[in-house]
Amino acid sequence: MRVIGIIAEFNPFHKGHEYLIERAREAVGDPRAIVMTVMSGPFVQRGTPSILPKNIRAKQALKSGADLVIEIPFTFACAPSERFARGAVETLYRTGVVTDLAFGVDCEDPDLIRTLSEIEPDDETIRNCLSDGMNYPAARAEGMIAAFKAQAPEAADCEDMIRETLRMPNSILALDYLRAVKDVGADSRFKIHMIPRKPGYSATSSREIYLGGRSIAALPDKLIDMIPTNALAVMLAGLSNKEYTFPDTDRYADDLISEAVKSDLSGYAYMTDGLDGYIKNTVSGMRTFSYEDLRSALQTKHFTMPRIMRAMSSALVGQSAEYVANEKHPRYIRVLGFNRDGRYCLKVMSKCARLPLIHNCSDAKELYASDPALKAQFELDINAGEVQGKYLGIPRGSQWSDCPIITK
Repeated sequence: MRVIGIIAEFNPFHKGHEYLIERAREAVGDPRAIVMTVMSGPFVQRGTPSILPKNIRAKQALKSGADLVIEIPFTFACAPSERFARGAVETLYRTGVVTDLAFGVDCEDPDLIRTLSEIEPDDETIRNCLSDGMNYPAARAEGMIAAFKAQAPEAADCEDMIRETLRMPNSILALDYLRAVKDVGADSRFKIHMIPRKPGYSATSSREIYLGGRSIAALPDKLIDMIPTNALAVMLAGLSNKEYTFPDTDRYADDLISEAVKSDLSGYAYMTDGLDGYIKNTVSGMRTFSYEDLRSALQTKHFTMPRIMRAMSSALVGQSAEYVANEKHPRYIRVLGFNRDGRYCLKVMSKCARLPLIHNCSDAKELYASDPALKAQFELDINAGEVQGKYLGIPRGSQWSDCPIITK
């Protein structure tokens, strides 16, 4: 049985994701290969709530080529790329059934990504760049370039190409996926497929249209070229049936500001390097409270916006710095949805997975007493779901009755 693991956010699912699934099956040479996607839940890697509920995004994927969708726990989903990649890759590895890992790359030369993934960044260069006011992703890129040049002096001839590659978020994720595969011991099991991305499909563009329209009737014409027909139908049906609403981003901003003003931020995740004081000082002087106003006020060259949003969202959800420092592993496999082939895959997983399978909240609760680490991680997921649900018009507590999506 060939099982292809794909790491994604589907925020929202678009034609680029559909293309990746199709090309992944082509890459393994098996049109019937099972595609298992591991997906972020209520919050995404850039630190903000996803624009659609996770069950809707899972259904979009199942209607567009995936067979089984599982969830990346919040503590790894809303995290820097290294932690995001580690949590996602380890979750796939612990299923015990994944044979291949496929992901998209922006780089024209996938071999360059593979080569760079073997290089440890030069720590002194990183420290110097940070001291000069550079943000961490840029400093890390310079550290990698310095280390690469030290190992291979001829690399100086392609320094600009390397720097350009390391500016692309998807290239950084690809590097960290490869590193994570090695770190979790999956390099002998996973066959890697790096698939060049097809230009023209962007989750950012899809989100901007979705968030800017606020009209269900106008969405089909605007999104039909970006989102597969089946996935678009799932999105529109959920809105029409009032399963959720368009995101209330201003309410989210208001809650972020309130939390920052009233709380001691220093104990929350990612509030290092003076970020806690910077946020508190900035928001305390704000007079308007829209989401765009907040982002504009917080913009700075010293911290990336994803870093700021991850820190502020961690405060809102209740994720401490101590927890992130000590928790290195996913503790369960949360099943979000499956089709017939996915059901068969789950049956096999029930015998060989090295983490407990969670189909609904009651499954997790039964394990609370015997597994405190699982309890702590799952409760963060619940908190994140409640926070996101508030901005999507989802009744509080409704996730306790959620079950996996099942499609034909």
